[in-house]
Amino acid sequence: MKAAKLLMGAIMMLTTFTASAQYSNPAIKRDAKIERRVEKILKKMTLEQKVGQMAELGIDMFGNSVTGVADDTKFVLKEDVLDAVAKQYMFGSVLNAPGKALTAQEWNELIEKINAVSIKYTGVPTLYGIDAIHGATYTWASPLFPQEVNAAASFNRALVRNMAEMTAYEVRASNIAWTYSPTLDLGRKASWPRQWESFSEDAYLTSEMAREMVLGYQGDDPNHIDRYHIASCPKHYMAYGMTNSGQDRTPAYVSIAELREKHFAPFKAAVEAGALSIMVNSASVNGIPTHADYELLTVWLKDGLQWDGMIVTDWADIANLYTREKIAVDYKDAIRISINAGVDMSMI
Repeated sequence: MKAAKLLMGAIMMLTTFTASAQYSNPAIKRDAKIERRVEKILKKMTLEQKVGQMAELGIDMFGNSVTGVADDTKFVLKEDVLDAVAKQYMFGSVLNAPGKALTAQEWNELIEKINAVSIKYTGVPTLYGIDAIHGATYTWASPLFPQEVNAAASFNRALVRNMAEMTAYEVRASNIAWTYSPTLDLGRKASWPRQWESFSEDAYLTSEMAREMVLGYQGDDPNHIDRYHIASCPKHYMAYGMTNSGQDRTPAYVSIAELREKHFAPFKAAVEAGALSIMVNSASVNGIPTHADYELLTVWLKDGLQWDGMIVTDWADIANLYTREKIAVDYKDAIRISINAGVDMSMI
């Protein structure tokens, strides 16, 4: 179960401050001590526990917030539901904010309870993820920064890195260790509705900012992230902003030359800076759903860049291989297809 090992390495790295990232760039050596620790933990886990580690669940299911939309309702954790779900599914990760933003203290209390239950049934804590894309946007009273398109307009690398550093500090203070950022989609379709979330239409500028954001979030050594930094997750791999319809999460048709030269470049820069994870494009590229594209996920990214970080889906996208793309015969087949293509964790 290579995917389970990758996730386990990420969890250990983010919860001990000194663990080794599962990253095989020749310039970065693995921490042999942590590798042995990961192997020891995995040997004690059942197959069901390993599979469970590949699932990431929304926080809403554990409380009174059912929509995820911010309102004035205070989130109340249903600890009996949390315990029951953890016991049955032994999930490896949790994501999202429970409605309105929480204080850092509330975040810490919430995640400590989730981790305690996770350790009870699997022996390891969860990996919590959040969309801190321009500041710790879901932590009350934290500073917010410009969206990426505004940050890139400064052409100031140091400023962008500092923005990521401050975001990491605030997110980590909330007991969260993982952010789904930076967004590296090239904004080359004027009709695409998420232009503001990306740096620019230019591959060079986006690549430069990608490197700075990853270094700002993680620090200079992805094998030894300290308590003031977090794991990054560049997204949405790739050509996500090239939709023919102009609508979000819809198909793109891009020449292989442009894919390799332009759209791949920012993700390559992020990986070379030590990015620990990457999120996949929700739609399809050139007729192939990205979550099923072995060529893009494994041949280009994992093998081509000698990178064995963790690939996570976007929201519910494995199921889409069956319900929307119609390339799987059922949900189980959709899981098989995506895992074989290179996906390591399912955001569901």
